[in-house]
Amino acid sequence: MRELTCITCPNGCLLQVDETEGGIRVTGNACPRGETFAIAELTHPMRTICSTARTTYPETPVVPVRVSGEIPKERIFDVMKEINNIVLDRRVKRGDVLIPDVLGLGVDVIVTSDILTRKLCCH
Repeated sequence: MRELTCITCPNGCLLQVDETEGGIRVTGNACPRGETFAIAELTHPMRTICSTARTTYPETPVVPVRVSGEIPKERIFDVMKEINNIVLDRRVKRGDVLIPDVLGLGVDVIVTSDILTRKLCCH
C-alpha cells in the first residue's frame, strides 16, 4: 500500500492506494478526481516545470519560463537541460514560445513575464 496526498483540489485528501491483481484500489478520496490522480500517479506520473532562462541583459539576467502543459515525470531533467541551454539575446514578452514542442513532448517552453519589454530608467 502507498499513501499519496491528492493535489487536484484544495481538499488535499490522504489517499491509500493498493495495487492488486485486479487493478488499483484507491480509498480516502472525497471526490472522483482523487482516484484518477492516484491511478495516473502510479501508472504514468506527469509534472509541470516552472524555471528561469538566462538572458544577455545585465539588468535582467533571467526571465521566468514554464512548460505549457504536463510532461512525463521521468523527462523533467531532460527538459531542464534544454531550458538551461537557452540564453535570450532578444526582448520577449509573456506567452512567447522559446522552445516549441520541447523534446517532442507536445508542450512548449514559454515566457511567463513581460519583464524584458519594460523600459528601464537610468538615474
